[in-house]
Amino acid sequence: MRITNKIISNNSVTNINNNKVLEDKLNTQLATGSKVTRPSDDPVVAIRALRLRTNLNQVNQYYTKNIPDAESWLEVTESAITTVLGIVEDLQANCTKGAVGFDTTEDRDKVLQNLKALQEEVYATGDADYAGRFVFGGYRTNTSVTFGKKTSDKPYTISEQVDRKALDQITYVDVDKLGQLTETNAETLGTTEQDISNSQIFRLRLAYDNIDKDVVPQIGYDFAMAGDPEVPTAQQTMTPQVVSLYDDTQNPYEMATGNNVIFVPETGELLLGEDAYNTLMNTRDVEGTDVDEGEIRITYQKSNWEAKDLRPEHYFYCESVNDDGVNVIYNEKFLAGDRDDDANQYISYDVGFNQSVRVNTLASELFSTSLGRDLDDMIRSIEDVAAMDKNITSIKNKLAEDPENQDLKDRLAAAEKAGTMLNDKMQKLFEQGISKMQEHHRLANDALTATGNRGARVELVSNRLSKQQTNFKNLSSENEDIDMAEVAVDLSSVELAYQAALMATGKISQTTLLNYL
Repeated sequence: MRITNKIISNNSVTNINNNKVLEDKLNTQLATGSKVTRPSDDPVVAIRALRLRTNLNQVNQYYTKNIPDAESWLEVTESAITTVLGIVEDLQANCTKGAVGFDTTEDRDKVLQNLKALQEEVYATGDADYAGRFVFGGYRTNTSVTFGKKTSDKPYTISEQVDRKALDQITYVDVDKLGQLTETNAETLGTTEQDISNSQIFRLRLAYDNIDKDVVPQIGYDFAMAGDPEVPTAQQTMTPQVVSLYDDTQNPYEMATGNNVIFVPETGELLLGEDAYNTLMNTRDVEGTDVDEGEIRITYQKSNWEAKDLRPEHYFYCESVNDDGVNVIYNEKFLAGDRDDDANQYISYDVGFNQSVRVNTLASELFSTSLGRDLDDMIRSIEDVAAMDKNITSIKNKLAEDPENQDLKDRLAAAEKAGTMLNDKMQKLFEQGISKMQEHHRLANDALTATGNRGARVELVSNRLSKQQTNFKNLSSENEDIDMAEVAVDLSSVELAYQAALMATGKISQTTLLNYL
Protein backbone atom coordinates (compact mmCIF):
# COMPACT_ATOMS: atom_id res chain seq x y z
CA MET A 1 0.00 0.00 0.00
CA ARG A 2 1.39 3.40 -1.00
CA ILE A 3 1.45 5.91 1.88
CA THR A 4 1.08 9.44 0.70
CA ASN A 5 1.58 12.67 2.54
CA LYS A 6 -2.16 13.16 2.53
CA ILE A 7 -2.64 9.90 4.41
CA ILE A 8 0.05 10.83 6.91
CA SER A 9 -1.54 14.23 7.38
CA ASN A 10 -5.02 12.78 7.90
CA ASN A 11 -3.77 10.15 10.33
CA SER A 12 -1.85 12.77 12.25
CA VAL A 13 -4.92 14.98 12.54
CA THR A 14 -7.02 11.99 13.68
CA ASN A 15 -4.51 10.95 16.30
CA ILE A 16 -4.06 14.49 17.53
CA ASN A 17 -7.85 14.80 17.80
CA ASN A 18 -8.05 11.50 19.71
CA ASN A 19 -5.45 12.81 22.12
CA LYS A 20 -7.44 15.99 22.50
CA VAL A 21 -10.65 14.04 23.12
CA LEU A 22 -8.92 11.97 25.79
CA GLU A 23 -7.47 15.12 27.30
CA ASP A 24 -10.93 16.68 27.36
CA LYS A 25 -12.38 13.57 28.99
CA LEU A 26 -9.74 13.53 31.69
CA ASN A 27 -10.05 17.25 32.20
CA THR A 28 -13.86 16.88 32.60
CA GLN A 29 -13.40 14.05 35.10
CA LEU A 30 -10.95 16.14 37.05
CA ALA A 31 -13.31 19.12 37.06
CA THR A 32 -16.47 17.14 37.98
CA GLY A 33 -14.87 14.45 40.09
CA SER A 34 -17.05 11.85 38.34
CA LYS A 35 -16.13 9.02 36.04
CA VAL A 36 -19.08 9.53 33.71
CA THR A 37 -21.00 12.58 32.58
CA ARG A 38 -23.30 10.68 30.24
CA PRO A 39 -24.37 7.01 30.13
CA SER A 40 -22.37 6.41 26.95
CA ASP A 41 -19.13 7.17 28.80
CA ASP A 42 -19.44 3.87 30.68
CA PRO A 43 -22.84 2.09 30.54
CA VAL A 44 -21.96 -0.36 33.32
CA VAL A 45 -20.95 2.40 35.73
CA ALA A 46 -24.00 4.46 34.73
CA ILE A 47 -26.50 1.63 35.37
CA ARG A 48 -24.92 0.78 38.71
CA ALA A 49 -24.92 4.46 39.64
CA LEU A 50 -28.66 4.73 38.98
CA ARG A 51 -29.36 1.72 41.17
CA LEU A 52 -27.20 2.97 44.01
CA ARG A 53 -28.66 6.46 43.82
CA THR A 54 -32.20 5.03 43.94
CA ASN A 55 -31.35 2.98 47.01
CA LEU A 56 -29.64 5.94 48.64
CA ASN A 57 -32.63 8.20 47.97
CA GLN A 58 -34.93 5.65 49.58
CA VAL A 59 -32.69 5.38 52.62
CA ASN A 60 -32.53 9.18 52.86
CA GLN A 61 -36.34 9.37 52.69
CA TYR A 62 -36.68 6.90 55.54
CA TYR A 63 -33.76 8.19 57.60
CA THR A 64 -34.12 11.96 57.24
CA LYS A 65 -37.91 12.33 56.93
CA ASN A 66 -40.06 9.33 57.91
CA ILE A 67 -38.11 8.28 61.00
CA PRO A 68 -37.78 11.79 62.52
CA ASP A 69 -41.52 12.31 61.91
CA ALA A 70 -42.34 8.98 63.55
CA GLU A 71 -40.02 9.70 66.48
CA SER A 72 -41.60 13.12 67.04
CA TRP A 73 -45.12 11.63 66.93
CA LEU A 74 -44.13 8.95 69.44
CA GLU A 75 -42.45 11.50 71.72
CA VAL A 76 -45.60 13.65 71.84
CA THR A 77 -47.69 10.54 72.49
CA GLU A 78 -45.38 9.32 75.24
CA SER A 79 -45.41 12.71 76.93
CA ALA A 80 -49.22 12.83 76.92
CA ILE A 81 -49.52 9.27 78.26
CA THR A 82 -47.04 10.07 81.02
CA THR A 83 -49.23 13.03 81.99
CA VAL A 84 -52.31 10.79 82.09
CA LEU A 85 -50.44 8.29 84.26
CA GLY A 86 -49.57 11.07 86.69
CA ILE A 87 -53.21 12.17 86.83
CA VAL A 88 -54.45 8.62 87.45
CA GLU A 89 -51.86 8.20 90.21
CA ASP A 90 -53.18 11.39 91.82
CA LEU A 91 -56.70 9.96 91.53
CA GLN A 92 -55.52 6.77 93.23
CA ALA A 93 -54.08 8.82 96.08
CA ASN A 94 -57.38 10.68 96.51
CA CYS A 95 -59.31 7.40 96.43
CA THR A 96 -57.05 6.07 99.19
CA LYS A 97 -57.81 9.15 101.30
CA GLY A 98 -61.53 8.69 100.75
CA ALA A 99 -61.39 4.97 101.53
CA VAL A 100 -59.66 5.64 104.87
CA GLY A 101 -62.15 8.36 105.73
CA PHE A 102 -61.97 12.11 106.09
CA ASP A 103 -60.95 13.57 109.42
CA THR A 104 -62.39 16.99 108.72
CA THR A 105 -64.80 18.70 106.37
CA GLU A 106 -61.85 20.61 104.93
CA ASP A 107 -60.12 17.36 103.97
CA ARG A 108 -63.26 16.15 102.24
CA ASP A 109 -63.73 19.43 100.38
CA LYS A 110 -60.10 19.39 99.31
CA VAL A 111 -60.48 15.90 97.81
CA LEU A 112 -63.68 17.02 96.08
CA GLN A 113 -61.91 19.96 94.45
CA ASN A 114 -58.99 17.72 93.48
CA LEU A 115 -61.29 15.20 91.82
CA LYS A 116 -63.09 17.92 89.86
CA ALA A 117 -59.81 19.46 88.69
CA LEU A 118 -58.33 16.11 87.69
CA GLN A 119 -61.55 15.16 85.91
CA GLU A 120 -61.27 18.29 83.78
CA GLU A 121 -57.62 17.59 83.00
CA VAL A 122 -57.49 13.86 82.31
CA TYR A 123 -59.48 13.82 79.08
CA ALA A 124 -58.09 17.19 77.94
CA THR A 125 -54.67 15.52 77.78
CA GLY A 126 -56.12 13.32 75.05
CA ASP A 127 -56.23 16.37 72.77
CA ALA A 128 -52.43 16.41 72.46
CA ASP A 129 -51.40 17.18 68.88
CA TYR A 130 -48.33 16.94 66.69
CA ALA A 131 -47.96 19.41 63.81
CA GLY A 132 -51.68 20.16 63.94
CA ARG A 133 -52.70 16.50 64.03
CA PHE A 134 -54.40 15.00 67.09
CA VAL A 135 -52.30 11.98 68.01
CA PHE A 136 -55.08 9.97 69.69
CA GLY A 137 -57.75 10.50 67.02
CA GLY A 138 -56.96 7.54 64.73
CA TYR A 139 -57.43 8.41 61.05
CA ARG A 140 -59.43 11.47 62.09
CA THR A 141 -56.32 13.46 62.98
CA ASN A 142 -58.22 16.72 62.47
CA THR A 143 -60.81 15.77 65.12
CA SER A 144 -60.07 16.30 68.80
CA VAL A 145 -60.71 13.56 71.35
CA THR A 146 -62.95 15.81 73.45
CA PHE A 147 -65.47 18.40 72.31
CA GLY A 148 -63.35 21.19 73.77
CA LYS A 149 -66.30 23.48 74.29
CA LYS A 150 -69.91 23.18 75.35
CA THR A 151 -72.13 22.10 72.45
CA SER A 152 -75.91 21.94 72.56
CA ASP A 153 -76.90 21.18 68.96
CA LYS A 154 -74.86 18.13 68.01
CA PRO A 155 -77.10 15.03 68.21
CA TYR A 156 -75.39 11.63 68.04
CA THR A 157 -77.16 8.31 67.84
CA ILE A 158 -74.81 6.00 69.72
CA SER A 159 -74.68 2.22 69.95
CA GLU A 160 -72.69 1.01 72.93
CA GLN A 161 -71.57 -2.62 72.76
CA VAL A 162 -70.90 -4.08 76.21
CA ASP A 163 -71.05 -7.43 77.97
CA ARG A 164 -72.13 -8.69 81.38
CA LYS A 165 -69.14 -7.02 83.03
CA ALA A 166 -70.86 -3.67 82.46
CA LEU A 167 -73.62 -4.66 84.92
CA ASP A 168 -72.99 -3.69 88.52
CA GLN A 169 -74.71 -2.87 91.78
CA ILE A 170 -75.02 0.49 93.47
CA THR A 171 -76.18 1.55 96.90
CA TYR A 172 -79.20 3.80 96.91
CA VAL A 173 -79.85 5.82 100.06
CA ASP A 174 -83.44 6.96 100.35
CA VAL A 175 -83.37 10.23 102.28
CA ASP A 176 -87.11 10.75 101.85
CA LYS A 177 -87.80 14.50 101.90
CA LEU A 178 -84.50 15.58 103.45
CA GLY A 179 -83.26 16.66 100.06
CA GLN A 180 -85.90 19.40 100.15
CA LEU A 181 -85.05 20.56 103.67
CA THR A 182 -84.67 24.27 104.34
CA GLU A 183 -84.54 26.36 107.52
CA THR A 184 -88.19 27.28 107.08
CA ASN A 185 -89.60 23.77 106.59
CA ALA A 186 -87.34 21.83 108.97
CA GLU A 187 -90.11 21.45 111.57
CA THR A 188 -92.92 20.55 109.15
CA LEU A 189 -91.06 18.31 106.68
CA GLY A 190 -92.28 15.16 108.43
CA THR A 191 -89.30 12.89 107.70
CA THR A 192 -88.33 10.60 110.58
CA GLU A 193 -85.54 8.14 111.19
CA GLN A 194 -87.78 5.26 110.08
CA ASP A 195 -88.18 6.88 106.63
CA ILE A 196 -84.45 6.64 105.91
CA SER A 197 -83.25 3.42 104.26
CA ASN A 198 -80.77 2.08 101.78
CA SER A 199 -80.92 -0.67 99.18
CA GLN A 200 -78.86 -2.35 96.46
CA ILE A 201 -79.89 -1.67 92.88
CA PHE A 202 -78.67 -3.35 89.71
CA ARG A 203 -77.41 -0.91 87.13
CA LEU A 204 -76.03 -0.61 83.64
CA ARG A 205 -74.19 2.69 83.42
CA LEU A 206 -73.83 4.26 79.97
CA ALA A 207 -70.74 6.12 78.80
CA TYR A 208 -72.42 9.52 79.12
CA ASP A 209 -74.86 11.40 81.29
CA ASN A 210 -77.43 14.07 80.34
CA ILE A 211 -78.80 11.91 77.53
CA ASP A 212 -81.78 12.96 75.41
CA LYS A 213 -84.92 11.83 77.21
CA ASP A 214 -87.19 12.29 74.19
CA VAL A 215 -85.58 9.30 72.43
CA VAL A 216 -86.12 6.13 74.43
CA PRO A 217 -82.98 3.93 74.50
CA GLN A 218 -83.21 0.39 73.16
CA ILE A 219 -81.40 -2.55 74.73
CA GLY A 220 -80.64 -5.41 72.36
CA TYR A 221 -79.24 -8.81 73.33
CA ASP A 222 -79.15 -12.40 72.09
CA PHE A 223 -81.06 -14.95 74.09
CA ALA A 224 -78.68 -17.87 74.63
CA MET A 225 -79.46 -19.30 78.03
CA ALA A 226 -76.53 -20.93 79.80
CA GLY A 227 -74.50 -20.77 76.60
CA ASP A 228 -76.06 -23.99 75.34
CA PRO A 229 -75.12 -24.34 71.63
CA GLU A 230 -78.24 -26.43 71.11
CA VAL A 231 -80.46 -23.53 72.08
CA PRO A 232 -81.04 -21.26 69.08
CA THR A 233 -80.24 -17.63 69.72
CA ALA A 234 -82.82 -14.97 69.05
CA GLN A 235 -82.43 -11.23 69.11
CA GLN A 236 -84.34 -9.76 72.04
CA THR A 237 -84.94 -6.17 73.06
CA MET A 238 -85.75 -4.30 76.22
CA THR A 239 -87.42 -0.90 76.16
CA PRO A 240 -86.83 1.00 79.39
CA GLN A 241 -89.21 3.45 81.01
CA VAL A 242 -87.82 6.99 81.05
CA VAL A 243 -88.03 8.59 84.50
CA SER A 244 -86.38 11.91 85.21
CA LEU A 245 -84.35 12.36 88.35
CA TYR A 246 -86.30 15.54 88.98
CA ASP A 247 -89.73 13.95 88.65
CA ASP A 248 -91.50 14.63 91.95
CA THR A 249 -94.23 12.06 91.25
CA GLN A 250 -92.06 8.94 90.99
CA ASN A 251 -88.66 7.77 92.19
CA PRO A 252 -86.68 5.89 89.49
CA TYR A 253 -84.62 4.01 92.09
CA GLU A 254 -87.71 2.67 93.81
CA MET A 255 -89.20 1.53 90.50
CA ALA A 256 -86.29 -0.79 89.60
CA THR A 257 -87.98 -4.06 90.54
CA GLY A 258 -88.91 -7.30 88.77
CA ASN A 259 -88.61 -7.00 84.99
CA ASN A 260 -88.61 -3.21 85.07
CA VAL A 261 -85.85 -1.29 83.35
CA ILE A 262 -85.75 2.40 84.30
CA PHE A 263 -83.74 4.93 82.31
CA VAL A 264 -82.53 8.04 84.15
CA PRO A 265 -81.40 10.47 81.42
CA GLU A 266 -79.69 12.92 83.80
CA THR A 267 -77.28 10.31 85.17
CA GLY A 268 -77.12 8.07 82.10
CA GLU A 269 -78.10 5.01 84.13
CA LEU A 270 -80.28 2.03 83.28
CA LEU A 271 -81.69 0.73 86.56
CA LEU A 272 -82.61 -2.95 86.38
CA GLY A 273 -85.06 -5.01 88.36
CA GLU A 274 -83.71 -8.35 89.54
CA ASP A 275 -85.45 -10.33 86.79
CA ALA A 276 -84.21 -7.97 84.07
CA TYR A 277 -80.73 -8.17 85.57
CA ASN A 278 -80.76 -11.98 85.55
CA THR A 279 -81.93 -12.00 81.94
CA LEU A 280 -78.99 -9.90 80.82
CA MET A 281 -76.57 -11.86 83.01
CA ASN A 282 -77.65 -15.05 81.22
CA THR A 283 -76.42 -13.82 77.85
CA ARG A 284 -73.28 -15.75 77.00
CA ASP A 285 -71.05 -15.98 73.98
CA VAL A 286 -71.54 -19.42 72.44
CA GLU A 287 -68.27 -20.99 71.29
CA GLY A 288 -67.96 -21.88 67.64
CA THR A 289 -70.28 -19.18 66.31
CA ASP A 290 -69.41 -16.09 64.31
CA VAL A 291 -71.46 -13.70 66.43
CA ASP A 292 -71.03 -12.61 70.02
CA GLU A 293 -74.21 -13.79 71.70
CA GLY A 294 -72.99 -12.25 74.95
CA GLU A 295 -73.08 -8.74 73.56
CA ILE A 296 -75.50 -6.23 75.05
CA ARG A 297 -76.13 -3.30 72.73
CA ILE A 298 -77.69 -0.06 73.96
CA THR A 299 -78.73 2.52 71.39
CA TYR A 300 -79.53 6.04 72.54
CA GLN A 301 -79.25 9.70 71.51
CA LYS A 302 -77.29 12.53 73.07
CA SER A 303 -77.30 16.13 71.82
CA ASN A 304 -75.84 18.24 74.65
CA TRP A 305 -72.11 17.95 75.27
CA GLU A 306 -69.76 19.39 77.85
CA ALA A 307 -66.27 20.55 76.91
CA LYS A 308 -64.66 17.56 78.66
CA ASP A 309 -66.91 14.93 77.06
CA LEU A 310 -65.21 12.36 74.87
CA ARG A 311 -66.31 12.36 71.25
CA PRO A 312 -68.28 9.15 70.63
CA GLU A 313 -66.81 8.67 67.15
CA HIS A 314 -63.55 7.61 68.78
CA TYR A 315 -65.25 4.86 70.81
CA PHE A 316 -68.55 3.63 69.38
CA TYR A 317 -70.61 3.03 66.31
CA CYS A 318 -72.59 6.24 65.97
CA GLU A 319 -74.40 8.45 63.51
CA SER A 320 -74.44 12.21 63.31
CA VAL A 321 -74.71 15.12 60.89
CA ASN A 322 -71.57 16.97 59.84
CA ASP A 323 -71.19 20.71 59.32
CA ASP A 324 -72.45 20.35 55.74
CA GLY A 325 -75.68 18.72 56.86
CA VAL A 326 -74.67 15.28 55.57
CA ASN A 327 -75.43 12.22 57.68
CA VAL A 328 -72.19 10.48 58.70
CA ILE A 329 -71.74 6.97 60.08
CA TYR A 330 -68.70 6.33 62.26
CA ASN A 331 -67.10 2.93 62.95
CA GLU A 332 -69.62 1.00 60.87
CA LYS A 333 -67.60 -2.22 61.19
CA PHE A 334 -67.97 -2.24 64.97
CA LEU A 335 -71.54 -3.56 64.82
CA ALA A 336 -70.34 -6.62 62.92
CA GLY A 337 -67.64 -7.23 65.53
CA ASP A 338 -64.91 -6.29 63.06
CA ARG A 339 -61.95 -4.82 64.95
CA ASP A 340 -59.15 -5.21 62.39
CA ASP A 341 -56.36 -2.66 61.95
CA ASP A 342 -58.41 -0.64 59.49
CA ALA A 343 -61.45 -0.55 61.75
CA ASN A 344 -59.26 0.47 64.67
CA GLN A 345 -57.58 3.16 62.55
CA TYR A 346 -53.94 2.28 63.17
CA ILE A 347 -51.49 4.69 61.53
CA SER A 348 -48.18 3.20 60.39
CA TYR A 349 -45.06 4.86 59.01
CA ASP A 350 -42.76 3.24 56.45
CA VAL A 351 -39.39 3.37 58.19
CA GLY A 352 -37.36 0.99 56.04
CA PHE A 353 -37.41 -1.38 53.10
CA ASN A 354 -40.64 -3.39 53.58
CA GLN A 355 -40.77 -2.21 57.19
CA SER A 356 -43.48 -0.16 58.87
CA VAL A 357 -44.08 0.84 62.48
CA ARG A 358 -47.40 1.82 64.02
CA VAL A 359 -47.03 5.26 65.59
CA ASN A 360 -50.46 6.18 66.90
CA THR A 361 -52.23 5.24 70.11
CA LEU A 362 -56.01 5.31 70.09
CA ALA A 363 -57.93 7.25 72.72
CA SER A 364 -59.69 4.03 73.74
CA GLU A 365 -56.28 2.46 74.43
CA LEU A 366 -55.29 5.27 76.78
CA PHE A 367 -58.42 5.77 78.83
CA SER A 368 -61.93 4.37 78.82
CA THR A 369 -65.16 6.30 79.06
CA SER A 370 -65.72 4.70 82.46
CA LEU A 371 -62.89 6.78 83.98
CA GLY A 372 -64.91 9.96 83.87
CA ARG A 373 -68.05 8.14 84.95
CA ASP A 374 -66.25 6.63 87.97
CA LEU A 375 -65.21 10.13 88.95
CA ASP A 376 -68.82 11.31 88.49
CA ASP A 377 -69.98 8.70 91.01
CA MET A 378 -67.36 9.66 93.59
CA ILE A 379 -67.90 13.39 93.16
CA ARG A 380 -71.66 12.96 93.46
CA SER A 381 -71.25 10.89 96.62
CA ILE A 382 -69.12 13.60 98.27
CA GLU A 383 -71.63 16.27 97.28
CA ASP A 384 -74.47 14.20 98.76
CA VAL A 385 -72.60 13.85 102.05
CA ALA A 386 -71.76 17.56 102.08
CA ALA A 387 -75.40 18.47 101.43
CA MET A 388 -76.57 16.22 104.26
CA ASP A 389 -73.93 17.65 106.62
CA LYS A 390 -75.26 21.08 105.75
CA ASN A 391 -78.77 19.90 106.64
CA ILE A 392 -77.55 18.49 109.95
CA THR A 393 -75.80 21.76 110.79
CA SER A 394 -78.93 23.71 109.88
CA ILE A 395 -81.16 21.53 112.08
CA LYS A 396 -78.72 21.74 114.98
CA ASN A 397 -78.67 25.53 114.73
CA LYS A 398 -82.46 25.67 114.92
CA LEU A 399 -82.50 23.09 117.69
CA ALA A 400 -80.12 25.27 119.69
CA GLU A 401 -82.79 27.95 119.63
CA ASP A 402 -85.53 25.51 120.70
CA PRO A 403 -83.91 22.51 122.47
CA GLU A 404 -87.22 20.86 123.34
CA ASN A 405 -88.66 20.84 119.81
CA GLN A 406 -89.46 17.16 119.13
CA ASP A 407 -90.00 17.72 115.39
CA LEU A 408 -86.48 19.10 115.07
CA LYS A 409 -85.14 16.19 117.12
CA ASP A 410 -86.88 13.75 114.77
CA ARG A 411 -85.47 15.58 111.79
CA LEU A 412 -81.97 15.57 113.25
CA ALA A 413 -82.12 11.82 113.94
CA ALA A 414 -83.26 11.21 110.36
CA ALA A 415 -80.55 13.47 108.92
CA GLU A 416 -77.82 11.87 111.04
CA LYS A 417 -78.94 8.40 109.97
CA ALA A 418 -78.95 9.53 106.33
CA GLY A 419 -75.54 11.11 106.82
CA THR A 420 -74.15 7.86 108.23
CA MET A 421 -75.52 5.86 105.31
CA LEU A 422 -74.26 8.37 102.76
CA ASN A 423 -70.83 8.40 104.40
CA ASP A 424 -70.73 4.61 104.30
CA LYS A 425 -71.77 4.66 100.63
CA MET A 426 -69.10 7.26 99.85
CA GLN A 427 -66.38 5.32 101.63
CA LYS A 428 -67.26 2.10 99.80
CA LEU A 429 -67.23 3.96 96.48
CA PHE A 430 -63.71 5.18 97.22
CA GLU A 431 -62.66 1.67 98.20
CA GLN A 432 -63.95 0.42 94.86
CA GLY A 433 -62.34 3.44 93.23
CA ILE A 434 -58.89 2.24 94.28
CA SER A 435 -59.20 -0.96 92.23
CA LYS A 436 -60.89 0.91 89.37
CA MET A 437 -58.09 3.48 89.24
CA GLN A 438 -55.58 0.64 89.28
CA GLU A 439 -57.28 -0.73 86.17
CA HIS A 440 -57.22 2.70 84.51
CA HIS A 441 -53.56 2.98 85.49
CA ARG A 442 -52.86 -0.43 83.95
CA LEU A 443 -54.55 0.65 80.72
CA ALA A 444 -52.48 3.83 80.49
CA ASN A 445 -49.32 1.98 81.51
CA ASP A 446 -49.89 -0.59 78.77
CA ALA A 447 -50.27 2.25 76.28
CA LEU A 448 -47.02 3.79 77.51
CA THR A 449 -45.22 0.45 77.24
CA ALA A 450 -46.51 -0.10 73.71
CA THR A 451 -45.43 3.41 72.71
CA GLY A 452 -42.00 2.86 74.24
CA ASN A 453 -41.60 -0.42 72.35
CA ARG A 454 -42.50 1.29 69.08
CA GLY A 455 -40.00 4.05 69.83
CA ALA A 456 -37.29 1.49 70.55
CA ARG A 457 -38.01 -0.27 67.28
CA VAL A 458 -37.85 3.01 65.36
CA GLU A 459 -34.51 3.75 67.03
CA LEU A 460 -33.12 0.35 66.01
CA VAL A 461 -34.25 0.89 62.42
CA SER A 462 -32.73 4.38 62.50
CA ASN A 463 -29.35 3.01 63.59
CA ARG A 464 -29.43 0.38 60.87
CA LEU A 465 -30.42 2.93 58.22
CA SER A 466 -27.56 5.17 59.34
CA LYS A 467 -25.12 2.37 58.56
CA GLN A 468 -26.90 1.63 55.28
CA GLN A 469 -26.72 5.26 54.30
CA THR A 470 -22.96 5.28 54.90
CA ASN A 471 -22.50 2.04 52.95
CA PHE A 472 -24.52 3.26 49.96
CA LYS A 473 -22.62 6.54 49.92
CA ASN A 474 -19.32 4.65 49.93
CA LEU A 475 -20.46 2.29 47.18
CA SER A 476 -21.76 5.18 45.11
CA SER A 477 -18.51 7.07 45.59
CA GLU A 478 -16.41 4.06 44.61
CA ASN A 479 -18.57 3.53 41.55
CA GLU A 480 -18.75 7.13 40.30
CA ASP A 481 -15.94 9.18 41.82
CA ILE A 482 -12.49 9.34 40.27
CA ASP A 483 -9.06 9.04 41.87
CA MET A 484 -7.91 12.64 41.65
CA ALA A 485 -4.17 11.84 41.77
CA GLU A 486 -4.47 9.13 39.13
CA VAL A 487 -6.51 11.29 36.75
CA ALA A 488 -4.15 14.23 37.26
CA VAL A 489 -1.17 12.06 36.30
CA ASP A 490 -3.07 10.65 33.30
CA LEU A 491 -3.99 14.17 32.21
CA SER A 492 -0.37 15.31 32.39
CA SER A 493 0.68 12.29 30.33
CA VAL A 494 -2.00 12.98 27.75
CA GLU A 495 -1.02 16.65 27.55
CA LEU A 496 2.63 15.64 27.06
CA ALA A 497 1.66 13.15 24.37
CA TYR A 498 -0.50 15.78 22.73
CA GLN A 499 2.37 18.31 22.64
CA ALA A 500 4.76 15.64 21.32
CA ALA A 501 2.26 14.70 18.61
CA LEU A 502 1.99 18.31 17.55
CA MET A 503 5.77 18.65 17.33
CA ALA A 504 6.21 15.37 15.43
CA THR A 505 3.42 16.20 13.03
CA GLY A 506 4.90 19.62 12.44
CA LYS A 507 8.25 18.13 11.46
CA ILE A 508 6.73 15.46 9.26
CA SER A 509 4.63 18.02 7.48
CA GLN A 510 7.75 20.05 6.57
CA THR A 511 9.16 17.14 4.50
CA THR A 512 7.81 16.83 0.92
CA LEU A 513 8.78 14.97 -2.28
CA LEU A 514 10.74 18.02 -3.48
CA ASN A 515 13.28 17.40 -0.70
CA TYR A 516 14.40 14.25 -2.49
CA LEU A 517 14.80 15.69 -6.01
